[in-house]
Amino acid sequence: MADSNGPDAHAQVKVIFTTTEADLQLPESKSQLLVPADIRRYGLSRILNSESMLATPNPIPFDFLVNGTFLTTTLEDYLKENGLSLETNVTLQYVRSLIPPVYQASFEHDDWVSAVDVLSQTSPAGIWSGDNFQQGRDRILSASYDGLLRIWNSSGQVIATSPAGSLGGHSASVKSAKFLSQNQIASAGLDRTVRVWKYTESADEQSGEFKPTLELYGHKGAIESLAVEGASKRILTAGLDGSIGLWSTSKSSSPAAPTELLPSTHSTKRRKIASSAVSTAQRGALHLMNIHTGPASAAIFDPRDRTVGYSVSQDHTVKTLDLATGTVVSTLATSNPLLSLAAITRGSSPLLAAGTSARHITMVDPRVSSNTTSVMTLRGHSNKVVSLAASPENDYALISGSHDGTVRIWDLRSVRPATKDEGGIGGVSEPVYSIERESRSGKKKSVTGDGCKVFSAAWDKTLGIVSGGEDKRVQINQGRDIISS
Repeated sequence: MADSNGPDAHAQVKVIFTTTEADLQLPESKSQLLVPADIRRYGLSRILNSESMLATPNPIPFDFLVNGTFLTTTLEDYLKENGLSLETNVTLQYVRSLIPPVYQASFEHDDWVSAVDVLSQTSPAGIWSGDNFQQGRDRILSASYDGLLRIWNSSGQVIATSPAGSLGGHSASVKSAKFLSQNQIASAGLDRTVRVWKYTESADEQSGEFKPTLELYGHKGAIESLAVEGASKRILTAGLDGSIGLWSTSKSSSPAAPTELLPSTHSTKRRKIASSAVSTAQRGALHLMNIHTGPASAAIFDPRDRTVGYSVSQDHTVKTLDLATGTVVSTLATSNPLLSLAAITRGSSPLLAAGTSARHITMVDPRVSSNTTSVMTLRGHSNKVVSLAASPENDYALISGSHDGTVRIWDLRSVRPATKDEGGIGGVSEPVYSIERESRSGKKKSVTGDGCKVFSAAWDKTLGIVSGGEDKRVQINQGRDIISS
């Protein structure tokens, strides 16, 4: 066989095909094969689809992972780049090809879009709604710096807008909002309150109404993020005061609101008159945990255990919380301020993704010691990472929204060793796709995302990847089958 340093048009490489896809397994007798050294992904895909291999009735485009990274060159070039000879046996893991997250639509807002969420049959809120979910009633929820919430249908029509502050709505910008079910929504923001809404629609589904049902008080600073657990009717918040709040949507199970935090206690006469226009029940937190030494950025429920929560802060820490007792179970220190958080379900414990102000995402196993906090780093953004969401289809993909004006898609199966410049510890993954803001199409790109910062992103199996940001738009991109199983 030819030496890797000399050209040889007939050089071959022995490859071993493997896959995790049960319906695409090769017999062991066919898994090893000699292929041309100058072959690329397309040629390998043709070989796999051939009658002598998988014999697929319709060709399936494949991608190939080599030692955790996608093959983007010829096999010969890959071996040279890694200092390997053509004598090396190469194990190729084949997966269905990635489908680009094609732009589908965008809806224009009146102000910056601070948060988005999705209601569909496959969304968490749709699942929590159970048999009550109305088939085909897919909706997008957006929150804005103008202090209002909006409900959109998939055609871009605004079905409903929440009332203004004088009518029971938020008195300042809303930073986070989530569906608890198709008829219940929670929101929070700069006015330091959590608000629970009853949402209803007309029979023709052309209009809807937000009715405030509960105001929750406890935070002494703006609320940065909000997570919900529809089955237990619980809400988890993170505030700039460094505290994490656990709340109930039930008036009867919630304690009284702290008197000193109610608007009626310190508000001006003008504000008292405005706030009296609508009478809404006021309650306090089940637990208010003052646990961070810096602003708390995000808090989420464990996807498999509603009594466990996780929080991140600009104090560089990730904390595991016992929500039953309102106590901290463990604290992991990282190297940078943390701004966003998502959980990827894996086995008995999730893998946590924490977005940083240093432009990368740190993957954390909450069970490991602080000496080995980061198990992987995701690099590619050019500004801070403020939003994260796990794939609705598998346990190794996620999206991130950044102030660089992009939403990036990550496949955690594609990982390479960290270089010396990157610290030399753990693995590094790079994005497989980057979604730009359609509002900037044809315009000069800004590395820092000026004018098009992404503030929030959600990933739904039905509606796709939904994002909102500084360009005052809710944008939808294809989200299904982007990362194959």
